[in-house]
Amino acid sequence: MGSAIMSQPPESEFSPPAPKVWRVDALCRAVTDALEARFNPVLVRAEVSGFSRASSGHCYFSLKDENAQIRCAMFRRAAGMLDFSPRDGELVELYGRLGVYEARGDLQLIVESMRQAGAGALFEKFLKLKAKLEAQGLFDAARKRPLPVMPRAIGVVTSLGAAALHDVMTALQRRVPHIPVLLVPAAVQGSGAPEELIQALSKLYLLTQQGSAPVDVILLVRGGGSAEDLWAFNDERLAHTLVQSPVPIVCGVGHETDFTIADFVADLRAPTPTAAAELVAQPREVWLARLDGLARRCQLAAYRHMDQHSQRLDLTASRLGRPSARVAQQRLQLASRAQRLSYLALDFLKQKQQDLQRASLRLGLLDPSLVLQRGYAWLTDSDGKTITSVQQARSGQALQATLADGKLDLTVADAN
Repeated sequence: MGSAIMSQPPESEFSPPAPKVWRVDALCRAVTDALEARFNPVLVRAEVSGFSRASSGHCYFSLKDENAQIRCAMFRRAAGMLDFSPRDGELVELYGRLGVYEARGDLQLIVESMRQAGAGALFEKFLKLKAKLEAQGLFDAARKRPLPVMPRAIGVVTSLGAAALHDVMTALQRRVPHIPVLLVPAAVQGSGAPEELIQALSKLYLLTQQGSAPVDVILLVRGGGSAEDLWAFNDERLAHTLVQSPVPIVCGVGHETDFTIADFVADLRAPTPTAAAELVAQPREVWLARLDGLARRCQLAAYRHMDQHSQRLDLTASRLGRPSARVAQQRLQLASRAQRLSYLALDFLKQKQQDLQRASLRLGLLDPSLVLQRGYAWLTDSDGKTITSVQQARSGQALQATLADGKLDLTVADAN
């Protein structure tokens, strides 16, 4: 008995779609972007291993614990701010950003600041509050909102005497002089600063929600300083107030290496106040260039549209031909139909004439005079009523007989 052969569907019906073909550098950048969105910035606590300082001033080492390790790089600018000399085996806490070193394809941590573990009660308090708020979901990336592309107005919360205010206003005036700025001042340092910051933000929220001011983004900014100077931005109530904002908030507090709780809660952290202003202020020249680009695209689209319709018009014209030829053709058709109509009218008239002749003949056959010519008479009484029976006549009655050539007056002698 021969073996059965079952037909198989084409392989393409079951094979998965072909994966995207990446360039190595593009793949590394995509991984870096994913790390940036998911993790950065990060706070890590671990031991230093293999620490070395290059002649350029950059530092290279690894962080390790009992289960894993990760390569680290600390560039000269950040390394110059160290207040201690890291040693192998030393427990440290550092802030940094995960990325990929494309030249080797290695995962590495770019260290922005580093301090010895247990650097004091203030830092321990910061870490505890950070862990608490992170557990509550205040740092979740899912709740972070994108910045408006073109805000109608920009809200700013900072001190009137802060250098950060000058930097922000200068950047906004330079880049977007047409966008109004609503400043609500508040202290940014000292024991009363958290409460003033909360009140200023709450006032902006109320104005925005009531429609009194079309603020689409808020900048919370101040210049650099020590950990004690920036401590107002590590307040728990302030963190919850930031979460309640009806519009995105950009936090630009301190220098690039400074991190506060407000940075983690805000929709976006900026390394400096000036950078915060630039993030929400696309230069007018950029928008004008985009408008020019859109105008060119619209013009090209209009040209393409006109060309397509011109081709369609040419095709239609070629199908129609010359109007005079079309008119001549229609005239020939009209003359032919008029001739046919004339023939039909003549045939109709002849047919009606024949019908009339036949009707006239039949009518003539019914003429009473023909009957009278055969010897018959038509009797009527004095009232002109026809007498067709002896029952209608009586003796002595006067009657009239109509013959073929005249009439006779008669008197009934006997009506039996």
